Amino acid sequence: MRLQVYLSKAGISSRRQAAVIIKSGKIRINDRSVSEPSFKVDPEKDKVYLNNERIFPREKVYIMLHKPGGVTTTKKDPYATMTVMDCLPQKFSHLNPVGRLDKDTTGLTLLTNDGKLINKLTHPRFNIEKIYVVKLDRRLKQEDRVRLEKGIRIEERCTAPCRIILGEKSNLEITLHEGRKRQIKRMFAKLGYKVKALKRIKEGALDLGTLPTGRWRFLTEEELAKIR
Repeated sequence: MRLQVYLSKAGISSRRQAAVIIKSGKIRINDRSVSEPSFKVDPEKDKVYLNNERIFPREKVYIMLHKPGGVTTTKKDPYATMTVMDCLPQKFSHLNPVGRLDKDTTGLTLLTNDGKLINKLTHPRFNIEKIYVVKLDRRLKQEDRVRLEKGIRIEERCTAPCRIILGEKSNLEITLHEGRKRQIKRMFAKLGYKVKALKRIKEGALDLGTLPTGRWRFLTEEELAKIR
């Protein structure tokens, strides 16, 4: 990663201030003085020093949050009343949410500073399974269930095949392997249904379980081993 980014992730300063520090000549990488903010650093091999004091990357942190409704899944948004970062202590402000849930969608949200894991869980080629509990305005017809499971055209392309398990009345579970913007709501709206409530309960090997709304916890070693 760029040296400027390395310093920021290590908690030394903001990226802008990190550039000022680097240009001042206070940074040494291994046995070499570096004054270029874009200089490439290998966190696994290189030793970075600020004023001859070793700078270490921050420890990787993995947090599961049960996102409440009305909370925006982003780090900063001038128009948001509340973001997922407001649900965590200030000391975790360096974490990033993995993917997005709509403002009124609740459920499992992962936050971490592990860039490789974020890529693994969000890139389409890894085909990560996500399960949602959905409440519609009326019971889903069997023929519509079949159409949705096979894939339905939204704008320019069809959705990937999914799996739907019907519950009581207008409730159901839907399993997706993709995450297009407002996808579930748009899928059902295409067939004349309105989603009244939406909650993500699983993402890959992670299960929301009984974690209360608005609460968070660290991932266990067993969960980390599974998602890695």
